[in-house]
Amino acid sequence: MKTLKYLAYLLIVLIFLNPAFGQDLSVAEQLGKSIFFDDALSINANQSCASCHGPEAGWTGPDLDTNMAGTVYEGSIAGRFGNRKPPSAAYATLSPIFHQDKDGLFIGGNFWDGRATGERLGNPAADQALGPFLNHVEQALPDSACVVYLVCEAPDSLFKSVWGTNSCDITWPTDVVDTCKTESAGVFLSNEDRAKSDMNYEAIGLSVAAYEASMEVNAFSSKFDVAKLSKMERRGSSLFRGKGKCSRCHTANGKEPLFTDFTFDNLGLPQNPENPAGTDPDFVDPGLGGFLMNAGYDEDVYEEEWGKQKVPTLRNVGKGSCETEPDNDDCIVKAYGHNGYFKTLAGIVHFYNTRDVKPTCPDLYTEMEALDANCWPEPEISENVNDDELGDLGLSAEDEAAIVAFLNALSDGYIPPE
Repeated sequence: MKTLKYLAYLLIVLIFLNPAFGQDLSVAEQLGKSIFFDDALSINANQSCASCHGPEAGWTGPDLDTNMAGTVYEGSIAGRFGNRKPPSAAYATLSPIFHQDKDGLFIGGNFWDGRATGERLGNPAADQALGPFLNHVEQALPDSACVVYLVCEAPDSLFKSVWGTNSCDITWPTDVVDTCKTESAGVFLSNEDRAKSDMNYEAIGLSVAAYEASMEVNAFSSKFDVAKLSKMERRGSSLFRGKGKCSRCHTANGKEPLFTDFTFDNLGLPQNPENPAGTDPDFVDPGLGGFLMNAGYDEDVYEEEWGKQKVPTLRNVGKGSCETEPDNDDCIVKAYGHNGYFKTLAGIVHFYNTRDVKPTCPDLYTEMEALDANCWPEPEISENVNDDELGDLGLSAEDEAAIVAFLNALSDGYIPPE
């Protein structure tokens, strides 16, 4: 029955994938967009998906001050933070359902640790979309029924247009508004209404994924896609595929490569001393290994994955950054790595190149402090560090600059000069 229900969901989405009302987005995509940008879908009506996944920053963290420090975003409730940098929402819908390949490699899913597997709704991005609404350090709504209520009752809501005229016919308690503003509260519904609310909640995840799959989010409109690269960018592309070994994980095959193989890796990144979670000297981020442990995998399986994080797409990696767009008055400092340790593409490329060449810093230095001292701090997690594809690449400073130039050519929204 669950399979039939999800197929029905997907069928309805597909029916509405044809553009309507003379706009570029389908009705389902418009619904997903309205949910994605709705601040009301949080306990204090002050945070939306876009708060951590801003299009101006390549669908990742858009706040300058946050990116310059710990890079973990404050939730709807003041003083609460997660422990990882927001990944990009762009191209996330193209990640496969979490699985192991024939060689035992874990592939796919969503979130840095892969825990949004896609098994629930058939799409990791749809599974992921349901997480932040109820996460106490993010949008922090106390009950999935609150999300459904707020979406159904939103002005000009398209929910009924996409999911059926009777989809929002739920008898809500008179105190539902106050309940949804109260931590640890629960909305009292009849069994029938709860079943309908639960189904609608999953439809909300699918709606957000429909928008994230749209051409507005997955645009494939970078300079790499639509124009001829400069000599410097072409050199960077060759190094990316060759001596730099970048394409071994950030796969660059095909006409519209995604620059990720959706696997997991421990790059040996240092702990971010400005991350509120990282200020605890005993804090480590187990990544995929932690998810597998909590999911009940055997110890010998999850220990092999301890500290590994999902390989991100490099599309839009420089989007909105002053490093890429110095003439953009609204440009920001962006952050790189699962914990946002690096604040420049030049810094993280230099780390890839020299991680195993420089001496170990005596303390938890920031990126700037490490570069000034010509050292790198020890890895946050020293087990399972990738020693084969980075660390001592032998690239010159000019090689590094060329790779950065190529990465900067992967930002969507490229406009050729007049």
